[in-house]
Amino acid sequence: MLNFFYRPSRHLARLILFVGTALSSVIAPAPRAHSQAIANAANPRTRILLVLPFDNGSNQPNLEWIREAAPEILTSRLSSAGFSPLSRTDRHYALDHLGFPQSFHPSRATSIKLAQTLDAESIVAGEYTVSGSTLTASARIVDVSRLRISQPVTASGDIHSLVSVFDTLTWELSRQLDPAFPISEEAFVAAGANLQLDAFEQYVRGISEPDQTERIRHLQAAVKLNPSFPAAWMALGREDFANQQYEQSAEAFAKVTGQSPNAAPDTLEAGFYRGLSLLYTGNYAAAEAAFTDVSRTLPLAPVLNNQGVAVSRQNHDATALFRQSVTADPTTPDYHFNLAVSLRSHGDTNGASAELAQYLKLRPTDSEALALDAALRPPSSTQPATAPVQPLERIVRTFDASAFRQAAVMMDQMQSARFDALAPEQRAQALVLRARDYLSRGLLLESERLFREAASADSRLADAHEGLAEVRERSGDTNGARAEALASIQLKPSAEAYLVLARIDLAAGQYDAAARNANFAIQFAPTSTPAHDLLHQIDLKRNQHK
Repeated sequence: MLNFFYRPSRHLARLILFVGTALSSVIAPAPRAHSQAIANAANPRTRILLVLPFDNGSNQPNLEWIREAAPEILTSRLSSAGFSPLSRTDRHYALDHLGFPQSFHPSRATSIKLAQTLDAESIVAGEYTVSGSTLTASARIVDVSRLRISQPVTASGDIHSLVSVFDTLTWELSRQLDPAFPISEEAFVAAGANLQLDAFEQYVRGISEPDQTERIRHLQAAVKLNPSFPAAWMALGREDFANQQYEQSAEAFAKVTGQSPNAAPDTLEAGFYRGLSLLYTGNYAAAEAAFTDVSRTLPLAPVLNNQGVAVSRQNHDATALFRQSVTADPTTPDYHFNLAVSLRSHGDTNGASAELAQYLKLRPTDSEALALDAALRPPSSTQPATAPVQPLERIVRTFDASAFRQAAVMMDQMQSARFDALAPEQRAQALVLRARDYLSRGLLLESERLFREAASADSRLADAHEGLAEVRERSGDTNGARAEALASIQLKPSAEAYLVLARIDLAAGQYDAAARNANFAIQFAPTSTPAHDLLHQIDLKRNQHK
């Protein structure tokens, strides 16, 4: 077994230790951290899931693209809801390792072998059929260790509502995976409400098409149909980067970093490759900014190294960044080389010689390093001075995407452990801040999950219930939104909670109640533009219906 996804490599483990030491200096673990870790181990949402392409039971070749659409939706929603599904890249890695093509349709036995290769504990397998305009999707969960198959769950709807059908199916699966799962079906469906079906189809065809020209054509069509589609921009950026179209890839990756949460694995990976693209076009200041954004969240050695290269190419001192790269991963030769070059250019000949010696132990025949080593030695009667040597620091031009995702997962776990070490009230406040960032980006599943965790940590925190009220309102769950807004007001009246009630009343045509709640909001926030605007809308609607 490869232990590919969940168990970190030696280099990654060293990085986690490096970052973990930094975190521990900020906050010491509380005595209850061990018991919390045990509780987390029993959490069904920490089990690793492998979602397979669905079988096409429709016998309609033009609907074959839905095979790959299903795991795309399920994986995205399950991840947003706090589960641990493997990515499409991970699945293709396992297929390649086992000697199967990416288009291979695995049997049940092969599926289990795939899961074991990736250390997955559960498999989600399903099929879809189409009768007239009705799409029906069903799925089962296979417990890999026990070889036990769950009862099927099913969802149906108009084929033009394909995304919501699979969203509902994912919600049903989530409840089967975790009987205590608290997030509503409305939140799942709302999470995919802005995913245009035509753009999504082009995206799926783009990531599954074997011909590169066709892949690019479909992906370009996807982003044209829906310019706010980070996954399609990410896939297009990868294609442009592979084609050495670096200006285009930098633009595509910028769309991902601008539309997704800063800590999301795709956002971090997009930031890294955007930085590389900018390095290759000579835009060193922008490259530095891109790598800096990534390293703030995930200080992997390749990120720090390339950040240092971008700084150095602007004739600034990047020694500290190269030193961090060496500390994070002392077994990669180029990090020692870069540190040696930087130390030498800033007058530390002895330090440069020491780092170059480490490099030559790992790569003793490198002609450029040998020339630099000779240049660093003082001239003597038997060894005259050598010609000046001015090598450039080396860029890490490839990146292990699986290690990137591993590190992101591990960092997220460390962040969770950091939150667990806080007092309940502090933890709840921290969770609310993260939830609001997700909500501001329209990520309803992530925000509802964190608001619920905050409310669980501190049941007296009004902000958690007010946030849940906003999530419920956006999800179309009017009753749930009203209940959460009232719970928030009972704990601590706020303009935001009254505005939720006012908007609900306005939508229901209850103009007097809406005006009353809008005025309450103004009492708590007299300068609130949204409150005054809403009151104006209420007056207009009421006058129209007189």
